[in-house]
Parts: sequence; C-alpha cells; structure tokens
Amino acid sequence: MIETPSLVDQYCHGVLRTELGLGTFEAQLARTEGPPAPGTTFFDTQTGFAVRRWCPPLLGLEPHCTPARYLARRRELGVLESGRRLLRGSGITTYLVDTGLPGDLTGPGEMASTGAARAHEIVRLELLAEQVADTSGTVESFLANLAESVHGAAANAVAFTSVASVRHGLALAPEPPGPGEVRGAAGRWLAGRRVGGTLSDPVLLRHLLWIAVASGLPLQLHAGLGEPGLRIDRTDPVLFTDFARATAGLGTDLVLLHGYPYHRHAAHLAGAFPHVYADLGAALVRTGARAAAVLAEILELAPFGKLLFSSGAQGLPELHVIGARLFREALARVLGNWVSEGAWSLADAQRVAALIAAGNARRVYAVE
Repeated sequence: MIETPSLVDQYCHGVLRTELGLGTFEAQLARTEGPPAPGTTFFDTQTGFAVRRWCPPLLGLEPHCTPARYLARRRELGVLESGRRLLRGSGITTYLVDTGLPGDLTGPGEMASTGAARAHEIVRLELLAEQVADTSGTVESFLANLAESVHGAAANAVAFTSVASVRHGLALAPEPPGPGEVRGAAGRWLAGRRVGGTLSDPVLLRHLLWIAVASGLPLQLHAGLGEPGLRIDRTDPVLFTDFARATAGLGTDLVLLHGYPYHRHAAHLAGAFPHVYADLGAALVRTGARAAAVLAEILELAPFGKLLFSSGAQGLPELHVIGARLFREALARVLGNWVSEGAWSLADAQRVAALIAAGNARRVYAVE
C-alpha cells in the first residue's frame, strides 16, 4: 500500500463562512457562466460524485447518500462544525492559501485553526497592484508604491501567484518591459480606471511578473481551465515557454497551476526547465473517478521531483477533501500497479509518493 500521511496543499483558497442552500452549494461545485441546464444538476459531474463519495462519512453519513440528505446533515451540524470535520478529515497538514479572491472566505489563520494544520499566505499580484492603484494619485507614486508593496509582501508570503492567463493569456512577450513602456501603460490604465478596476494591461502584467521574479519567491502562474468563460486556448502552458526560458538561472521557481486539459504540456515544461514545476490540483478534482488515468499521463513526462499536490479548492471545504482523497487514491492506484507489475520497487514508489505529496512543496516554498 502506497501511503502519504502528510499532504502539503500547495495551492488553495479559504472556505465560505456562510450557510449554503442547495442552489448556492451547487454553484460552488462547477465554475460555469450560469446555472445548470433546466432539469439537471451540478451534482451530476465528476466533482459532484466525488463529493458524495468522500464527504458524507466525515459528517456521519453513508457514502453516496443523496445531495438533499447530505446538505440537511451539513445544516444540522452548522457551517463551523461541518467545516471543522471536513478539513480535519482531509489529511492535509499544511495549506498554502491564495488570499486574492473576493467574498467571505477564511484566511490562512482560520484555515490552520479549523483544519488543525499549518497555513501560509500566497499573495495575488494583480489584486496587490489594484489595491496600490486605489491609493496612488500619480503614475510615479503608483509605480514606486507597487515595487515597495511587492517587496513588503515577499517578507511574509511563501509565494506570489498571477492570473495573467485569465486577464490576458499566457502569450505575453517574455522580456521585461522598458521604463518608458511601463510608465505609458500605467498612465493609460490609471486614467481610464475607476476605484476597484481590474488590471488586464499586458505591459503592466509583464512588469508585475518581473518584479515578482526579482523577489526570489516562487511564482505561480495559472494555466488551463480556470474562470468561467475563459478562452482556454490562451492558457496553454506551451505559450509560456519563452518566459520560462527568459527566467532560467535567475533563482526563482515557476509553478504552473492547474494545467488541465493541457496537463501533459505542463509536465513537459517541468521536465524541460530546472526551475519549472507542475501542479496536480484541478486536473484530479475535475476528472474524479478518472483521476488515476490523468495522473498517469502527467507522470509520463514530468520528473518526480517537479510535481506538487494541491486541492485548488475554494469556497467549499468539501473541495479540499476530494482534492486530497482523489490524489491519494489515484497515486496509490498508479504507483501500486507499477509495483505489482515489477516496474518499480515498493521503496521507490513510497519515496516518490512522499515527494509529490509534501516533500517537493516543502523544498520549493521553504515551509516546514
């Protein structure tokens, strides 16, 4: 049996503090642009089936119980107690939490106390820039405050993350933009922006990425499936190849988040560049009962020291649970088959499992 007693969730978000009804709970199961088609439900997805398989026993119910029964039990326990049972039942021992999403979500401290785990913050670059813009009156003050804010955030965070792929796409010019180019882009953005406006200018996105690279902290870049309505052809990790080449040897690790359905491309880049790593999170949560097949495809190409477990979860503690359970099941099935076939020794399988589950993340992010 391949065991992973410790899991470092290298990318996730907090959980909602509010009670959820059937409709609002379902909306968290699938990132789409609207409700399910009439007469259908988001529980009838690989993610929905995984929730019904793994979460009910943590709340004292039988696996595969109906959604209505599960949500009734969840309300009976209350949002705090159900969240506590779910997070503590996930087996995750450390959470790295992206705090850049809006909404009533728990932060790293609450995740640690609720889940009886450690937790650290990941800072979202675009949100940081937007907050700086809200309080900067001129282009010069914005650019100076932005550099200072990124530097200050690096003192307490374990990583930066960027949603440049969501805002523009990964086909950004790889080189740092020049000072004049940055000032011109900042002037145009600030002049046409209202307070709270989002950053999507490609020049400023590149500027942000290079400031983050200079910090030396790991930099996570979203790729593959993501926000509703996203043109995923713009998020194929191969579009990021030139940036990976441009940042080689600078001392900053790059982590490709999510990746699916381009998970093989992410695995290839992790093998091609010493400072590039690939994340397993969304690929396994989205594919559910097929997670072992997807994991095997990632393991075809990526060096085993370059893969990182994550749940990629947000909103529902159930998503943290299934991220962890699907990963453990898929890893045990794939590596266990290779051991039974004689392709791997049990000792090697156990060592690689421990690397992917926690060891690689501890090394990359310098967390205990």
